[in-house]
Amino acid sequence: MSEYKIDRIGGKVLRPESLMMSYGYDPQLSEGAIKCPIFQTSTFVFESAEAGKAYFEVALGLREKGPTEELGLIYSRLNNPDLEVLEDRLSLWDGAEACAVFESGMAAIATALLTFVRPGDVLLHSEPLYGGTDYLINHFLRELGVLPVGFLAGTSVRDVEESIGERIAGRRLSAVLIETPANPTNQLVDIEGVGRLARSLGDADDPPVVMVDNTFLGPLWQHPLRHGADLVLYSATKFIGGHSDVIAGACLGRAEPMAAVRTLRTFMGTTAGPWSGWLLLRSLETLKMRMTAQMKNARYVADFLSDHPRVLCVNYLGLLDEEHPMHSLYRAQCLSPGSLLSFDVEGGEAGAFRFLNALHLAKLAVSLGSTETLVEHPASMTHADVAPEQRERMGIAPSMVRLSVGVEHFEDIVADLEQALEAV
Repeated sequence: MSEYKIDRIGGKVLRPESLMMSYGYDPQLSEGAIKCPIFQTSTFVFESAEAGKAYFEVALGLREKGPTEELGLIYSRLNNPDLEVLEDRLSLWDGAEACAVFESGMAAIATALLTFVRPGDVLLHSEPLYGGTDYLINHFLRELGVLPVGFLAGTSVRDVEESIGERIAGRRLSAVLIETPANPTNQLVDIEGVGRLARSLGDADDPPVVMVDNTFLGPLWQHPLRHGADLVLYSATKFIGGHSDVIAGACLGRAEPMAAVRTLRTFMGTTAGPWSGWLLLRSLETLKMRMTAQMKNARYVADFLSDHPRVLCVNYLGLLDEEHPMHSLYRAQCLSPGSLLSFDVEGGEAGAFRFLNALHLAKLAVSLGSTETLVEHPASMTHADVAPEQRERMGIAPSMVRLSVGVEHFEDIVADLEQALEAV
């Protein structure tokens, strides 16, 4: 292992939060700079024509990389030092064999899906999904001849099997996209169970690729690769970036499917830029501290909301009791309830709007996972493109509010929510 990729001291394996400071970066290659500089360059000079030829052979998949061969720098649409260091570090949290960073979460999702689905194929997916993902699948991919087959998050694997058998109808099942917990209902999907079902329905010689959007809980509180997923997807804008100042996405997982994703990324040009890579490297150093503080705050907020007379229901994993049908799956699949919750207020959309307009500390804005508390109205904002009858079926009511809890003092967050609920 290269000196700048040391992941243990003596016999002790270092934890990811420690490795976020230095893993994958050699200061001696950058004039001793303790932090990775921003490599703001479009292209890189080859030391020889032979080296340039060798770099392209590996980058374009014309041959396998040698056992001691490093992927050479060619052009920042293919690779860049900031992105290479970032991809090394991101892989550590999920235990992935490879990683690719994109200019947005949707770029990561679109590139991953287009790598594996073809006209005539079936794409099995959970519902609800993030609104942008839903549109991509049910409009764009459908127009290309891909058949989306959805199932509700929170449904047992047995019920999923009964509901999708006839709908697949002998067509090739090429990919599965799971979002768990679901956005914005916080319903869970059994990653291992659905993956096992999909592979039993697919071609044994060409099994479907199982992808999980892990944005809500990852990369700390859920690790889909350990539950049988092939690929993990992130809107890195959210917790990984965590400061509302960068747009980015990531895809990571097993080496074989990742090689195909990285190849298509090269030709689609969806690679992130060096500034995005540098900002994410900065953010990774505080990722565990931020997500832990947000999770602790969310527990106080959820308890407050669940006891408030103007709140009809709260969707939060930390409130699942042992009698709840999702409790055992939550305990098996998740390490924490995270910091995202949704709740319904009295008065339908009008009540929800009165609440949102009365907030002061919490910011009325889409996105999630940032240091500030963010709140939005899914039915009219992030999921506005989803048909009303579909939103109702998925449990996204006009009275629903989605809350991403930040790192402010929890008593101040609660005070803001309390005064805003008085407006309902």
